[in-house]
Amino acid sequence: MSDNAGRFVWYELMTTDLKAAEAFYAAVVGWTAKDSGMPGMAYTIFWSGDATIAGLMALPDEVRKMGAPPAWSGYIAVDDVDAAVEKVKRLGGMIHMPPTDIPEVGRFAVAADPQGAVFFPFKPLPPPTPPVVPAPGSPGTIGWHELFASDWEKSFAFYSDLFGWQKDQAMDMGPIGTYQLFTAPGGGPAIGGMFNKPAEVPVNFWLYYFVIDEVDAAVARVTANGGKVLFGPMEVPGGAFIVQCMDPQGAMFALTGPRK
Repeated sequence: MSDNAGRFVWYELMTTDLKAAEAFYAAVVGWTAKDSGMPGMAYTIFWSGDATIAGLMALPDEVRKMGAPPAWSGYIAVDDVDAAVEKVKRLGGMIHMPPTDIPEVGRFAVAADPQGAVFFPFKPLPPPTPPVVPAPGSPGTIGWHELFASDWEKSFAFYSDLFGWQKDQAMDMGPIGTYQLFTAPGGGPAIGGMFNKPAEVPVNFWLYYFVIDEVDAAVARVTANGGKVLFGPMEVPGGAFIVQCMDPQGAMFALTGPRK
């Protein structure tokens, strides 16, 4: 198993207005945007300093016609995409796009867990030069991965079997129920959590938390640039604050950082 297998290694926003999304996330998170240079398609890379963080592309017409809104997605590293796809099927998940090669980048598929949350199994090709890897928790990085599930225990069993994730601390959230933290294969610091979504949330999905330097200033940037705050800021264990938001095109995202 490779060192990154079972870990989130890339993130991607599919949206309806590329230039507006570039400007919004540059203002809110501090990312810079540069064209990827990929032949035959418009694909933008978000950078934090010298580190590549995420990709940005147009929401395909066929996806939009199915009613799918703009959304963030996460790529999870595997050693063999085709084998991962077959295992997803055996475990009751769905495949929305079969294994596909991205020239000079890697191989991926679009999958959903048995409760409908979408993720991308991905085997990247080795880059020509080692990438810059920011320190965990640095502003501009992705600091947390959160699954809104119908039944988090069944979801955890699925992802644990598929990726080797392990349970970490389980937190009693009162009326919300249990919030289960999880680690990548082999343990280490928790990389995310999952819980049973509120009844008013219509679908199951992954929510990604972007690290910012100060939460109140970031909230002000969200609203000043046409986004919406859906929840928070709320303090979480460890002293950080979180806020869940929607960008102007309708994609959900979250922020995490200190209050100064």
